[in-house]
Amino acid sequence: MSMPLSKPSDTYSPIYFLAALGAGGLAVTFFMYLLFWVPHPGQPVPVFEDLLAVLAGDGAVLQKAMIVAAMAGIAVFAFMNVRSLVWNLTSLRAFARTEAYRKLRASNAETTLLAAPLAAAMTINAMFIVGLVFVPGLWSVVEYLFPLALAAFLAIGLWALRTIGDFLGRILSEGGVFDMTANNSFAQLLPAFALSMVGVGLAAPAAMSLNPVTVGASLILSTFFAFAAILYAVLAAVTAFSSMLHYGTARESGPTLMIVVPILTVLGILFLRQGHGLHTSFDSHQTAGETLVFLARLLTVQVLFLGLGLLVLSRQRYFDDFVFGEKTSPGSYALVCPGVALSVMIHFFVNKGLVTAGIIGKFGVVYWGVTGFALVAQVLMILLVLRLNRQHFGTSHPPEAALPAE
Repeated sequence: MSMPLSKPSDTYSPIYFLAALGAGGLAVTFFMYLLFWVPHPGQPVPVFEDLLAVLAGDGAVLQKAMIVAAMAGIAVFAFMNVRSLVWNLTSLRAFARTEAYRKLRASNAETTLLAAPLAAAMTINAMFIVGLVFVPGLWSVVEYLFPLALAAFLAIGLWALRTIGDFLGRILSEGGVFDMTANNSFAQLLPAFALSMVGVGLAAPAAMSLNPVTVGASLILSTFFAFAAILYAVLAAVTAFSSMLHYGTARESGPTLMIVVPILTVLGILFLRQGHGLHTSFDSHQTAGETLVFLARLLTVQVLFLGLGLLVLSRQRYFDDFVFGEKTSPGSYALVCPGVALSVMIHFFVNKGLVTAGIIGKFGVVYWGVTGFALVAQVLMILLVLRLNRQHFGTSHPPEAALPAE
């Protein structure tokens, strides 16, 4: 009698929300093509009509092919994002009725529940991109959509704050329930990541709306979540790094060492959006040089943490076991976020930094040379997502062959 087949994702963890997050992030990387390579006069982002004008015009075949590729990439990964989010929400509801869930709520791992609002916020961002790219006439009613977007992101933000409150309320009021020996990674920065993702969504109307009230609400709400994320990240990073110095980095949580990379990309876009809103609605100006230095500073910190994370993962032979080997860990999906975030940040650094400041010319040799790093990172993350999805959701094996989490 043959034994029933199973797959790693059958043993559910809220960390699987990062699969939805990664897919949504890849949709954003394709939107970078359109944002920076397609003219969009009259609005700060490209819309369906801008893309149609290029596709129907007499422009270069290569530009048209780029638009088609970007639209296809957005459609595919936005679909993967929504499908994964729905699967996760359904699985989390079932998981909440188990003893494993009750144990999770009584441990350090309670903060993994923040992956749910993090992924939900990304899905709203991805759906807005889908609307811009595929819905004709959306920009004509966009001012009516901004209050709805603010309400949606605020609801997710309150969800995240309540989950954080449950965790902090338990460990700070009871005492002795937080295991410092198990805090030897940056896993506790996940709440900061969730708060920053909510913040960047709340900042979007500041960059796009012409209504001062909408822009003002966007600025205030996004500032709250931005600084809540920064404060939480600093405190969590300091305590985690102290634990890592004592106990080394937890092997399965090694990818979290690079979580600073996506947090900084999200916060960087948030502050750029705020700057645009301050300029258009409140006559506050930031020079091109200031923007360049701001982005260069963020990119510097990202490269340093990326290097640190890759160094530790290499020493621990993480990729040999959990990416290219037979072992599986839901935490492997945390590898996608830094690569996606680095790709997006390089696009902004090149276009909003180097080009706007007049250091390099747009579409020149140097331009494509630096942008090439963003494109390589994007391709690598696409391959990684496909690999991880096959490992966790597509490869079946007898239950006894499944390797336990360390």
